[in-house]
This record gives sequence, C-alpha cells and structure tokens, in this order.
Amino acid sequence: MPAQPDRRRQLGAFLRSRRARLTPDEVGLPRTGRRRTPGLRREELALLAGISATWYTYLEQGREIRASEQVLTALATALRLDAHERGHLLRLAGHVPTAEAGERTPLPAEAAAVPLLLQPNPAHIIDGTYDVLSHNEAAGELFPGLVTGADRPPNLVRWVFLDPAAKEVLVDWEPEARGLLARLRTLTERHPDDPRCSRLVEELNEGSEEARSWWPRYEVQARHSGRKRLRHPHRGVVEYAYTAFHLAEQLEQTLVVYFDDAEGAGAGADTRPRRPAARSGKRSE
Repeated sequence: MPAQPDRRRQLGAFLRSRRARLTPDEVGLPRTGRRRTPGLRREELALLAGISATWYTYLEQGREIRASEQVLTALATALRLDAHERGHLLRLAGHVPTAEAGERTPLPAEAAAVPLLLQPNPAHIIDGTYDVLSHNEAAGELFPGLVTGADRPPNLVRWVFLDPAAKEVLVDWEPEARGLLARLRTLTERHPDDPRCSRLVEELNEGSEEARSWWPRYEVQARHSGRKRLRHPHRGVVEYAYTAFHLAEQLEQTLVVYFDDAEGAGAGADTRPRRPAARSGKRSE
C-alpha cells in the first residue's frame, strides 16, 4: 500500500532526523569541506545505502515515489536504526514490518521475572509461535511436561497436540485445542515467511490426527482472555479465569495469568498476587 501524502512528509522528516544523528567518522567516511548542517549529507547516505542520491532526495522531500522494502532496509542499515525505528520507517513508507524470519526476539530479564512475581498464580510468557519464554513454579505444576525435559524451547501448541498429558489437564480438550489451532492459523497468516511457524504446523500435521483434520477448515481466532477447566495435580478439576497482556515493546510476546475462578477472580475480587513467605535462610532437611 503506497504511503499517503502526510505519511510521505513524515517519512522525509524522519529520514532527515536520523541522517542528522550520524557523522562521517561514525560510518567510516572522510570529512570533506565545510558543513552547514549536522550529520551526513544526502549523497553520503545514498552512497552508504547503495541508491541514487537524486532518488533519495525525492524520498526525503516527500515526493510521490514508491520505496521497496529492500531499499528501506538498506537505508535502515545505513542509518543504524534499531528494531523499533526500522519498523516505524517501514510503516511510514506504507509497508507492514515483519519479524526477521526465523529469529526469536530475546525476552528482557525484567520481563522474564514477572511470572515469578505472580506466584502462586500460574503465569507464563509466550511468543508469537507459542514458545514459552518464562514461567513460574505454579505454571510448571499446572502444565506437567510443558516446561521440563525438552531439548528445545517448550511450546504450548506442541504440548497441547502432541503430549498425552494435555488431554488429562485440559478437561475440555477438543474445544480448547481447536481454539488454539485457530489462533495459530491467525499468527501464520500474519507471518507467512516465518519458518518457525511453518515447521510448527508441519510437526502438528505429522504428529496429530486432530490437527490434520482441523487445519484445512481454516478457522481463525485472536488471542483473548476467558475461562477454562484444568485438572490440577493436587486439587482436581478447577475452573480458572485467565487473562493475557501484550508486552509494551514486543506485541508478539504475551503474559498469560491464571486465577482460580472459585476465588471470585471474574467478579471483581482482589486478585493481587500474594507475597511469598519470607525464607529464614535455614536449610530444610
């Protein structure tokens, strides 16, 4: 989709601001002549990006030209943009930014610690392909085998369809599994070039008769909050309310928290995590 006039002006302003941040020394270019403005000259940036200086000038002036994603990526590299700035550049130019194919965005340590703070409520953080990036002890107990004993990142979809334990834990396994598969379908449509999605779908089709049957139905569904019945290893069947939160800077990373619905989590009760008991420092036998 081509950028609209206002977007083209914003694109030009964004490129000028980022060009002004860099000096020839920073990018390995010699300083030549006297400079009236800070930063790189247009022709210097065009040289670094491997494009025509005239064409780049038109782009910065907001003229009605179409910049390919390849050219914009070259400019982003030359301007040393971070992932957020690169995505902003692509959106201003009328492109939808996609994650680097096959890459998993690292989870910051401060975000990884959040499920631990929510103990004893089961909580975990998943990414766009349902890899479990962080979890607490309660989640490990509630979903046996999900986060232990794997030689690769634990994955919620793989566990639901390929681990026999899932059918014991998920009391209403079929509707839960179909909904999860529909959400995976939605994610694969958003990231058609991500090989991790393709590999996961292939694995499900090879290992699960249900996945093979349901995938061609093309059901789609967004991630959401709700309720589900889970069989707790010590308490039997418990109806949980669960809710999902996207991380501020990584919308594909989602924190999911479960509350025991019998305690009134769905009716406005106080659901603040309880502070774990302080340890005395004395070793237990």
